[in-house]
Amino acid sequence: MNDKILIGRYIQIDSWIHALDPRTKLIATFYFILLVFFANNVLGYGTLFLVLIIGIKLSRLDLGFFFKGLKPMLWIILFTVIFQILFTTGGQVYFNWGPISITSLGLLGGFYIFMRLFLIIMMSTILTLTTAPLELTDGIEHLLRPLTYFGFPSHEVALMLSIALRYVPTLLDEAQTIMNAQRSRGVDFDEGSMMERMKAIVPILVPLFVSAFNRAEELATAMESRGYHGAEGRTKYRYLDYDRNDVIVLIVMILITAIILTIRFYI
Repeated sequence: MNDKILIGRYIQIDSWIHALDPRTKLIATFYFILLVFFANNVLGYGTLFLVLIIGIKLSRLDLGFFFKGLKPMLWIILFTVIFQILFTTGGQVYFNWGPISITSLGLLGGFYIFMRLFLIIMMSTILTLTTAPLELTDGIEHLLRPLTYFGFPSHEVALMLSIALRYVPTLLDEAQTIMNAQRSRGVDFDEGSMMERMKAIVPILVPLFVSAFNRAEELATAMESRGYHGAEGRTKYRYLDYDRNDVIVLIVMILITAIILTIRFYI
């Protein structure tokens, strides 16, 4: 199994975060991401980083496990940070060469971009690692249920999002299997120019798309054979219910909001 990408996977253990209502985790995650964009200084990002560490500890998941899963996304993060540093002007100039310059504001902006991406990815990973697929579907459906009065298909959208999220690690595993098969035939994905590497990836895409369509067809057949025809007439085996811990999380999120807003406007 390709365990380098953690987003989309679920690890079943007994923890305080695992026991929370999925609606609470969804609300807290999206609210945390919103607060990330409200933070505008080192103290604000430091506060959110502390909240993230507490969340990881309460989930009882190893911190090194998260960093291992973050490695495949470091190139995207680093590219964004470097682009921000090299093409942001203002403040003290440390290096200048044509349109490229390294300034104090560029370095600070690069740091902010890194913290935003890091916090968003890590908190999203906590959500998927601690929430079972069925719970995630039920949580999304319940949160979108008020929109059904306007004709919005909340159940179908929730199911679609959940299936798409769960297919991410499945397709990555499939891609890794195909790449290993290509390597056994002498294909090297790590050497050559950028164009040669892109050409080497092409033989992977065709079987990967075929496999994805086959899996989608198998899933549709399995759902149809089990009598699935949408949300109409369906009952729930498990019902979602808030408890004291969910209320505590919401209260903590309100307190964090007050702290972040205070830091933003008064510090």
